[in-house]
Amino acid sequence: MNRLFRKYHHWLAIVCALPLLLTVITGMTFPIAKALHQRELAGFLIHLHTLETFGLDGFFPIINGLGLFGLLITGMYMSNLFKKRRAAPHSIDF
Repeated sequence: MNRLFRKYHHWLAIVCALPLLLTVITGMTFPIAKALHQRELAGFLIHLHTLETFGLDGFFPIINGLGLFGLLITGMYMSNLFKKRRAAPHSIDF
């Protein structure tokens, strides 16, 4: 089962990398452009950040969120965070 989750995690990471990178870069550069009083650049960046430029502003955040949620679930499963640990056998030293 761990191999299956690793396969899904790898696939999700590849698919989600570019949209998340776009979100991070535009989210970081928007306040910089705004602070430098570059209104046109800031407006373009916020439209690109939400993909409103391509008409995907209602769809893009949901896809980003679902991708991150999938990466979180598969990553947590692979970390063995939810597996029950067996008690170590007690050794008695005489």
